[in-house]
Amino acid sequence: MYVHQKNDWPKFAWDADVITPLLGTVRHRQGKILGVMQGLGFRLQEETVLKTLTLDVLKSSEIEGEQLNPEQVRSSIARRLGIEIAGAVPAERNVEGVVEMLLDATQRYEEPLSDDRLFGWHAALFPTGRSGMYKIKTAAWRDDVMQVTSGPMGKETIHFEAPSADKVPTEMNVFLDWFNSNQDFDPVLKAAFAHLWFVTIHPFE
Repeated sequence: MYVHQKNDWPKFAWDADVITPLLGTVRHRQGKILGVMQGLGFRLQEETVLKTLTLDVLKSSEIEGEQLNPEQVRSSIARRLGIEIAGAVPAERNVEGVVEMLLDATQRYEEPLSDDRLFGWHAALFPTGRSGMYKIKTAAWRDDVMQVTSGPMGKETIHFEAPSADKVPTEMNVFLDWFNSNQDFDPVLKAAFAHLWFVTIHPFE
């Protein structure tokens, strides 16, 4: 039985005695970073934000096995944020798409999350409608089975299977209602739940 097949799905529970000290450590580190940032001059703050966002794009793309050009990513972000940098270079279409998605998520984080916004992010990530060699359905919920497998072709081991495609719209409506509602627990904890919940549904190809 997978987690989404349990009767209490998606009701999350956690051990406060274990989680609370960890959240305290995170908050302490965040405070130290904010303190350092406030002590920097405006130009250094700009450069730090640019460096952080560039690394976010590069590392996120590496998860999907895609190696982006760091200078193209940096130039694209700088141009969109109005930051002047030396040696700016033009960026390819796929780089622009990832940067556009990341900036929408990080700069407009207080705006409600919707299926249309998620579809826009998905289309921006895969502007050619392909993931590597494979043609995929973009800017729409998946309409096929989604499994996590390993092993040779024909002898794969299935580790996980997401909810069936016909359940995805309903599952995502519940998720988005929860995500956009005010929660009375730590935002870092909410982010963890959101991550687990979203990848469990795995709404896209």
